[in-house]
Amino acid sequence: MIQHINFNSHQHNGVEQCRRLFHGRGCAYPGLEHVSIDWLPPVAVITLYKEESHDWLQPIAQRLIDKLPDCRSVQVQYRCRPMAPFELLLGDEVSALVVEAAGLKFNVQLGHSQNIGLFLDMANGWQWVREHARGKRVLNLFAYTCAFSVAAIAGGASHVVNVDMSKSALSKGRENHRLNRQDTKQVSFQGVDIFKSFSRLKKHGPYDLLICDPPAFQKGSVDIKRDYKKIVRRIPEWMNPGSQVMLCLNSPDLAEEFLFQTVKEECPQCQFVDTIQPPDAFVETTPGKGLKVLVFSYTG
Repeated sequence: MIQHINFNSHQHNGVEQCRRLFHGRGCAYPGLEHVSIDWLPPVAVITLYKEESHDWLQPIAQRLIDKLPDCRSVQVQYRCRPMAPFELLLGDEVSALVVEAAGLKFNVQLGHSQNIGLFLDMANGWQWVREHARGKRVLNLFAYTCAFSVAAIAGGASHVVNVDMSKSALSKGRENHRLNRQDTKQVSFQGVDIFKSFSRLKKHGPYDLLICDPPAFQKGSVDIKRDYKKIVRRIPEWMNPGSQVMLCLNSPDLAEEFLFQTVKEECPQCQFVDTIQPPDAFVETTPGKGLKVLVFSYTG
């Protein structure tokens, strides 16, 4: 698999950007569907969705150390094990770091939870928001650590309302804004259940840009196949005529057609504008399996 790793440097204003080096999950490399590798300077992270031996991992770790400039640590995350633990393979023990993606800075935590605080397949989405946010009031649903909010403020948004059930994730989002030297007076953080807070969200509007990036499934709170329509049908209550709506879908079991059909049934005033593709590294051999991001215009 080593020959398939993309070691080419990606920089923004001379700063090395974090990125995916190998995307076995896209099924483009037979027998390696259980492996992903990310570069989070100065750390390379191998993610396993199926067990592999140390004898199998060590040559890959050594190659990463040898080929990546400034690589100080190679770690493996076992997503195939309970709690998805991390383990150091080579180099230094590094757990907290600041990385740059799409020209923005983000805090990353390795080994504290299953997710590190950033989803690299959304980098083109952050860039799109940054390019389309100027002067707009933004509603960011399922905000997590507020990457879209950081991108929106960087692009000149007048205000962003971040909504997520996890107050700890929103707290990290506040730190991401500060990391980018952004004025948090332009940002609201609502640690509430979206599906129980529709009226509260309306009070903060109306909005000019909606970003909805839900998990596919979250026990006890979100089943996106069942729940996405509840959000889409609220668009007329929340949004200004002429506003933009970015709908994201992370489920490998649901294709773009699910979003198109949901919009057609629940908010036909939304007209399709564009598809935002993930970065090239996230190649998928089966259409519709990876991240889907569609942009609509709400005509009012």
